[in-house]
Amino acid sequence: MFSIWKKEQPLLKDLVPDDYTDIHSHLLWGLDDGASTEAVTKALVSQMKAMGFARCITTPHVMTDVWENTTAGIRSKALEVANAQEHWEERIPIKAAAEYLLDLTFISKLETDELLPLHDRLLLVELSYSNPPIALYELLFAIQLKGYTPVLAHPERYLYYKNDLASLFKMKDVGCLFQLNLPATVGYYGKAVAAFSDTLLRNGLYDFVGSDIHHENHVQSFSNKLVVKHTKLLETCFAKNSSLRF
Repeated sequence: MFSIWKKEQPLLKDLVPDDYTDIHSHLLWGLDDGASTEAVTKALVSQMKAMGFARCITTPHVMTDVWENTTAGIRSKALEVANAQEHWEERIPIKAAAEYLLDLTFISKLETDELLPLHDRLLLVELSYSNPPIALYELLFAIQLKGYTPVLAHPERYLYYKNDLASLFKMKDVGCLFQLNLPATVGYYGKAVAAFSDTLLRNGLYDFVGSDIHHENHVQSFSNKLVVKHTKLLETCFAKNSSLRF
């Protein structure tokens, strides 16, 4: 494992506060590339609880022609998971939200569908990993016109912004909030993403953190040491999640 910082670093799981609200995960089995079965969801929930997760706002992907999830379908699955948890030894309160891909088809969802925000009117959105949508700022504006506040998932993974911090500051200026994927801080997505997450931490760009747990490997990454330098700033981000209790 590489290290951005030579100082001895803590394990990521040791930074998770006792009353942590996770706002990004894929625990609802059978909906996307996250948990595939009830057994997988059960195992993930057990491990997350052991790490100190107090509650989870889980966020299935909504992507046209890939994951055609609907508000009704997500809510139905969340109820199924809640009922299943009644029979599990380890359980975590789970609230259903969604992670929406910002592309040209998103406008129709925004106009015709009842969306699933994280908390109040905070709406989790993501971009393509290859390039941002041409109409990005129009989409962000449309979200706000509908009364939502966009929360951009894992900006550190959009490496096309690595040499364009000005665009990220512009997004913040127009009212977009940012959510850090915690596995990035231990190098799970590679050295470049870890370094970029450290840059965003240093510049105070993050508003929230999330696990983005899909599977066992993501959970295991929490047992790795941090490779980012700005540990205190990361702890501050954890604290911001405390306002998202349910």
